[in-house]
Amino acid sequence: MKILVVDDEVLLVKGMKYNLENEGYQVDAAYDGEEAVEMARSGGYDLIVLDVMMPKIDGMAACMRIREFSSVPVIMLTAKDNDGDKLMGFESGADDYITKPFNILELKARIRALLRRAGMAEREGHASARLSYGSITIDSDARAAWQGEKPVDLTAKEYDLVELLMRNPDRVYSRENLLNIVWGYEYIGEFRTVDVHIRRLREKLEADPANPKHILTKWGIGYYFNR
Repeated sequence: MKILVVDDEVLLVKGMKYNLENEGYQVDAAYDGEEAVEMARSGGYDLIVLDVMMPKIDGMAACMRIREFSSVPVIMLTAKDNDGDKLMGFESGADDYITKPFNILELKARIRALLRRAGMAEREGHASARLSYGSITIDSDARAAWQGEKPVDLTAKEYDLVELLMRNPDRVYSRENLLNIVWGYEYIGEFRTVDVHIRRLREKLEADPANPKHILTKWGIGYYFNR
């Protein structure tokens, strides 16, 4: 799957590119609306993530130009959260809309949903919505989790955290990385927030929370999911 990420915030583009490439996507980047249109015309992309406020031409104008020659799914990013801006985005041809600052896991979920809707994910063998290891199961479409056959009530951040770990088994994440990915790059909080959420996940999902088999600690580094 090939994705074009377009935003004039270089650090944000870098973060999105890093996280999407870790999911197995091929990611190109552009930093203004004109460049986005030209790359969309020649790049053969499966999906475009497009910021609204950009130099040269804005995201809505770029989306309308792209729609003249392509039906590629487009997710619009914006710092404005009101119905009028969203309607303008959809009228310009966008398929979905996310308000900044956003959670990278939400972006990934929306990308998967759009690719499935376009009939691409199944053809490319991309990751399914449901994932199970041992007695722990999650479903990214329903944002639901089970311990064995028992449904488990997770908060939004608890779900985001366990999904990240389960979709990247054996990969160790530092507390700082987890704060950046799950809580967002603009989140200002203590590393202990991560520890508290890990403890709660173990209590809810591990058969024996005192001796976890899956949600494990790499001492001095961070946390990982053991298959």
